Amino acid sequence: MENYRGGTDEGTDLDSIDFDALIRNLEDLTEGKDTKIPVFDFHQKKRVGSKAIKSAMSGVVIVDGTYALHAKLRSLLDIRVAVVGGVHFSLLSKVRYDIGDSCSLDYLIDSIFPLFRKHIEPDLHHAQIRINNSFVSSFREAIYKLKCRSESPDGQSTFFLKDEAQTDNFIEMYLRPPSANEEARINDWIKVRQSGIRYYLSLGDQRIVDKNFIIRPKAEFEVGRMTLGGLLALGYNVVVSYKRASTSVNIGSLSLSLETIDTLGETFLVLRGTDRKTVGAEALRMGITGQWLTKSYLEMILERKGVPRLNTPPLVSATSVSHNQEKDIAAPKPIRTTPNLVSRLEDLAQPWTRSPTKSKMEPVLPTWHFASSDRSHGGLVATGSSAFRDTMKLAPMPDSYDLDRGLLLAVQGIQFLLENKSVPVIVGIGGPSGSGKTSLAHKTANIVGCEVVSLESYFKPEQVKDFKYDDFNSLDLPLLSKNIGDIKHGRKTKIPVFNLETGSRSCFKELEISEDCGVIIFEGVYALHPEIRKSLDLWIAVVGGVHSHLISRVQRDKSRVGCFMSQNEIMMTVFPIFQQHIEPHLVHAHLKIRNDFDPVLSPESSLFVLKSNKQVAYQDILNILDSAKFCSSVQNFIDIYLRLPGTPANGHIAESDCVRVRICEGRFALLIREPIREGNFIIQPKVDFDISISTVSGLLNLGYQAVAYIEASALIYQDGKILIEVDHLQDAPSPYLQIKGVNKEAVAAAGSALKLDGSYTTKSYLQIILERLPLVERSYSGIHTHQAARLQELVESIQSQSYHGNLHIHGYLESASQQRFDFYE
Repeated sequence: MENYRGGTDEGTDLDSIDFDALIRNLEDLTEGKDTKIPVFDFHQKKRVGSKAIKSAMSGVVIVDGTYALHAKLRSLLDIRVAVVGGVHFSLLSKVRYDIGDSCSLDYLIDSIFPLFRKHIEPDLHHAQIRINNSFVSSFREAIYKLKCRSESPDGQSTFFLKDEAQTDNFIEMYLRPPSANEEARINDWIKVRQSGIRYYLSLGDQRIVDKNFIIRPKAEFEVGRMTLGGLLALGYNVVVSYKRASTSVNIGSLSLSLETIDTLGETFLVLRGTDRKTVGAEALRMGITGQWLTKSYLEMILERKGVPRLNTPPLVSATSVSHNQEKDIAAPKPIRTTPNLVSRLEDLAQPWTRSPTKSKMEPVLPTWHFASSDRSHGGLVATGSSAFRDTMKLAPMPDSYDLDRGLLLAVQGIQFLLENKSVPVIVGIGGPSGSGKTSLAHKTANIVGCEVVSLESYFKPEQVKDFKYDDFNSLDLPLLSKNIGDIKHGRKTKIPVFNLETGSRSCFKELEISEDCGVIIFEGVYALHPEIRKSLDLWIAVVGGVHSHLISRVQRDKSRVGCFMSQNEIMMTVFPIFQQHIEPHLVHAHLKIRNDFDPVLSPESSLFVLKSNKQVAYQDILNILDSAKFCSSVQNFIDIYLRLPGTPANGHIAESDCVRVRICEGRFALLIREPIREGNFIIQPKVDFDISISTVSGLLNLGYQAVAYIEASALIYQDGKILIEVDHLQDAPSPYLQIKGVNKEAVAAAGSALKLDGSYTTKSYLQIILERLPLVERSYSGIHTHQAARLQELVESIQSQSYHGNLHIHGYLESASQQRFDFYE
């Protein structure tokens, strides 16, 4: 809705929105007419043109904005969604923490968000879907920066002479809380950035410094101008303000900027990106070698001018203030509620729109320290000796933490060990399959710039052939101990590389811990086993994620058929080895993380898929993929669909009632949720949730029955952005082609380039196979009679967990791989 603003900036004022134009556009689209929507330039503070919108583009129109549920629009909306929380609630919590109990929540809302209660909140109660967003900021999707003074890399100025160079001017202000003392940390300040007529807020100077890198979370949120005025009215002071002029160009996925800070009188070169290695490699390629700066502009200014004392006026210079800025950020008068309106939070019929998710500000992150250190010998023990290192044991954190705070604590723990124990620092991240430990390991490694070694690399071939991945005996412990020992003593070591498809080690790769990094992360379900963790410096446990979702799914299914099972009963059946041999080790972790993020339920982690059975030439596929990044592979898989007896089926198999188990490349994977269909697209969760054979056996023991079976081989072509999969189903006459990617537009463009438009289907392979079977040839479960026998044999193999039974599984996959791909040859 921001494009429908008038020509003047009135913050979030209702009168600044051109509702008449918006309604006309919506009516045109509803009637199937093409229309033009306005485009607003926030720097010029005016409309600068229009953009054409075709009515038939997707059949769906989303109106996004503060007043999207206003009464003028509601009659035109089919679905009304209200979102509260995020920075709104977080800011309320921080202000309440900063000023104490001197102001009620009502007063804070009136002061900071003066239009919210009068013009916004009443409309939110008319929503059909209400979402409470507790997410504020995260280092999971961090920005990596390298910064130096511009005079060092003289040869870079040509980059900024290109037509695509963008210029921008920002005013950045830091607000100190009214309750702050002289020693208050700058992390407790509130940062406000003004760009044109937009205001962006972040809570504190959040950052991690590691080597030459400045690592920041995506933590900025746009707010109304009146929010800044409200903070000033509550007693916050602008203690530092400066103007930043920026010229930037994009280099692939990176951004290169020249930034001039008026207060410092200097210009800096800044390289930004979302991947640490890519940023570092690009800096070397461009010949930028430093001197790198890791201090923020705020820190540089404070070093020169000092921290303003509480009884002195704010440092707001004339050069760093926009014209009549005092008027721009004048505090609005709070909207007072009349006696006949709600005056207390307890009286609200629906307090979800106004109450922060946490009544108090979250406590400051605890700091790491050592539980014990043998310093009684004075100087007898050398600081760098192994004896000294062994006496330095981390004290466990007192609580468990969510994934965002846990990630930050993990990085801080590694930095603490590097500072106090020197290199190397060896980290272990353990937890059940699907808990998020692998994701956490790689995100931590991206921040600190280190390697991750999966314990799956140490599988013994004979154990993997029996699908016993969660058995501790499946690990080659002597080799793992040797590798860790070599790392501890600074020696090069050879890490095994395991091929799960062949069930054997394919090779070894050399690993050496350099002084520049000095960190290695081992991750796996047994990473915190006593035999392993005794050699590690930092123990991290992760629980939750998809692992917990499977438990919830089983509880839901059992309750639907009138049978309630406790979580403990399900754990004992579905994850017996986890409860007995993995979970007891997690309680000893230095850092315990509960992963509330569930990729099974989150559309943010989904793939967009287009499916067609139209014939496409092999060369046409190659033509639309990036030849420099092209790679191909072959996969053979078997899908088994499990359904709980008693689940309403109406005489046929419904995919939504089933749990799908895929056997592929020597491992089992679980799909719990049915994909979403939207137009021609199938939107499926991007989840790789590996399970062991005992988990599948546990589901069968709980009463799940195998009701369908699909066998297939797939040719896979990809270039890092798009994946094209050609699936040959055993019972389908022609192959199906799937285009997959995280970018919907890129997937659609690939489909159009292959001339697939008009041939798409959103049916699952289960639907396709079942629809082809005549009723007379179906078994009781709905699949082909001859398949029912093979499925029963496969189920018996899983339940027995015997070597011979697993040979049948490999035999099925080998037979599938013999199919010829004549169509593509």
